[in-house]
Amino acid sequence: MPELIEQGIAKSYTYLEYKKLVSDLLAEGKSTGVEQSESLTNYSMLNDRRMKRLDKTIKIEDAAVEHFSKTEKKVSWLVLTEGWCGDAAQSLPVINKITELNENIDLKIVLRDENEELMNQFLTNGGKSIPKLIGYNPENKEVLYSWGPRPSTATKMVNDYKAEHGGLDAEFKQDLQVWYNKNKGANVVEDLLALLK
Repeated sequence: MPELIEQGIAKSYTYLEYKKLVSDLLAEGKSTGVEQSESLTNYSMLNDRRMKRLDKTIKIEDAAVEHFSKTEKKVSWLVLTEGWCGDAAQSLPVINKITELNENIDLKIVLRDENEELMNQFLTNGGKSIPKLIGYNPENKEVLYSWGPRPSTATKMVNDYKAEHGGLDAEFKQDLQVWYNKNKGANVVEDLLALLK
């Protein structure tokens, strides 16, 4: 598996390159990924705006800033994602803000559909759910942890709703967006802080 991760890192995007890729594709009426459809392009457009807004508004609490800035071991955060993914649009700006606090945390982004073999190593309940963050030690080529596709509270919301209703509907997805907006990335910060400790 380190080989797949190293291959991913070698052809990865920085956060700014990824955002530019999403914007450039939207200018052509496309989204990232193998499948192209009007709805995926619309999701990408919405997510593009969402990420730009979150980049400006995300604030990380001082206590968390202190912890993240103390990380001394080098770690690569390789994130599998696609531009149309709503959960990714909510989490990536937070993940990026965290990595800006410490030069030892290196954020790399790859597209899920272009890295199927790697994605298959990090399935969630058998599915290719994204975003998926892989914490990787580049020195000893070891996977330290993985996170995603959603913050822990959102994951519980999704699982509880599926258990009660058998699946997710438009009403739930709206409720999840409301939760994300209110939470402002705090749950992502908590989850990643717990992984780094």
